[in-house]
Amino acid sequence: MHLDEKIWLTLSFGLIMGFMIITGYQAYAFGMGPPSHQETIDPQKVDETAPFDKPGIRQIGENEYEVVMTLQLFTFTPSEIEVPAGATVHFVLTSKDVVHGFQIANTNVNAMVMPGQIQKIKQTFDEPGSYLALCNEYCGAGHQAMSTTITVK
Repeated sequence: MHLDEKIWLTLSFGLIMGFMIITGYQAYAFGMGPPSHQETIDPQKVDETAPFDKPGIRQIGENEYEVVMTLQLFTFTPSEIEVPAGATVHFVLTSKDVVHGFQIANTNVNAMVMPGQIQKIKQTFDEPGSYLALCNEYCGAGHQAMSTTITVK
């Protein structure tokens, strides 16, 4: 093996190991790992299963809210959400039919919502305004119209 090949192999291996160490550190130090336990739900009985039998928004603490939301062909339920600025919102999501996406524009919220599984996401809205939440997973012919608004006052 030529010296140049040994140098490039060593550098490549070192970079790969460095990336793996950085990723491992972030997962451990910042809690960026995948969820350890998944909650499931019967997608045929979403409307009969708490808390999805009464989707909506409710206050759970001082400036802290829970939004229970169901996604189904081309609609989010509830269709509009209003919270005060600085509020922390806990989204509890499930799909009634097919795989949907849940993305809030201009935030780092981006999740896949699958039938039979419960997705939980937390987001703090510091800036007042209107935030567009949309489905970013193709879910059928009316997919482009599947959106809702989160109003922060």
